[in-house]
Amino acid sequence: MKKTLPLLICALLCIGNFKAQELRIDADIRPRAEYLRGFGNLVPAGVDAAIFVQQRSRLKFGYTADKFAAYVSVQDVSVWGDTPQIAVADDNNSFSLAQAWIDFKFGKGWSTKIGRQALSYDDQRILGGLDWAMQGRFHDAALLKYKNESGLKLDVGFSFNQNGLSRINTLFDPNNGGNARAVFDYKGMAYAWLHKDWEKFSGSLLFVNNSYQNLDSTDGQTPIDGTVNRQTFGTHLVAKPAKGLKIALNLYGQTGKFTETVDLSAYNAALEVTYKPGKTLFGLGGEILSGDDNGGSDGEIKSFFPIFGTNHKFNGYMDYFFVGNHANSVGLVDLYAKAVLKTGKSNSLLAKLHYFSADQDIAGTDDKYLGTELDLVFTQKILPYATLKIGYSQMFAGDSMEVLKGVANPSGLQNWGWAMLVVKPNFLKWSPKPTE
Repeated sequence: MKKTLPLLICALLCIGNFKAQELRIDADIRPRAEYLRGFGNLVPAGVDAAIFVQQRSRLKFGYTADKFAAYVSVQDVSVWGDTPQIAVADDNNSFSLAQAWIDFKFGKGWSTKIGRQALSYDDQRILGGLDWAMQGRFHDAALLKYKNESGLKLDVGFSFNQNGLSRINTLFDPNNGGNARAVFDYKGMAYAWLHKDWEKFSGSLLFVNNSYQNLDSTDGQTPIDGTVNRQTFGTHLVAKPAKGLKIALNLYGQTGKFTETVDLSAYNAALEVTYKPGKTLFGLGGEILSGDDNGGSDGEIKSFFPIFGTNHKFNGYMDYFFVGNHANSVGLVDLYAKAVLKTGKSNSLLAKLHYFSADQDIAGTDDKYLGTELDLVFTQKILPYATLKIGYSQMFAGDSMEVLKGVANPSGLQNWGWAMLVVKPNFLKWSPKPTE
């Protein structure tokens, strides 16, 4: 057994030409302790806070050669204590395959990437890896990619999902017989991303089509003819007109069918300006995600949903909006200011203040103001491969937030604190010496 691993490594490295080959084995281990008293939703008065420690333990294998690359990542995501000390057959099965893909290069600038992979583009508003969530977000997809030396990049991707093997029909029910119109899980996806870099400007165009299978409403399992298709499209633009100054703009739309009888027509617009004259970064920004005041009862939904983005990054770290919630609702207007202070050679402090209001009227109140959130995050680099992060957030909710969230008697203190250690050591990095 002692000779097995070295022989396997040698076999992988001996495939093809020795030129420009590399084998890497890395880890991503991150325990995170959290104190929650109003995270994600208002907590009623008299309810005790939640406290837990969650941990990601991820092992990553990467191999690269001249015209080929492969990557495999396995992980265990669990809460401390939820797995028995002595394993039993009915444990929580927290072990999973995070990513597994192969990449072939052909022609000049062309490649194809096939398998389970993270899709992350631009600022991750529409397509992101969701690294904050311990499990991450991954797609089973096939990509055709192109890039050249002038800064032009093109990705075209396809995905087709199925509930296991079947000799008849093709079925994908993301909710096991429930509502088959789930936003996060789709029957099929096709997208194209075009990006270009210039000296002081960059721009991207994105088009995504997602299809959701029509299932018989009587049993939720029998596929019927046709699918519902929804399109998300738009642009992400970044300008750097002067030293330390950065302007970022997002403009996105959504169209198609929400259900067979309800149309979808929504938009998202965001603008952020940051300035870094020295070691401190200052920023102002705003975002509008269109909403609907009647839930589509008039035959059209106007609520925008950032389909597969890293939504924790936006609209406050307490995740009151668009993180498994606030879909098909009254939308959101988010105005914010932020500062990142470099407090030392290896640490920094982020302070961010959000002002939230609804885009459309909220039933039961004339006030659109939802609340104000304060986010603080301290980051300390301990070692080249280890970082400590400590965060605190507090929501100052308005009366309309109580109506929107359906909490009649919320606690006077809605807050969330956390501490996370991120350790990413490299266990092996090996390139064979070229033969004479």
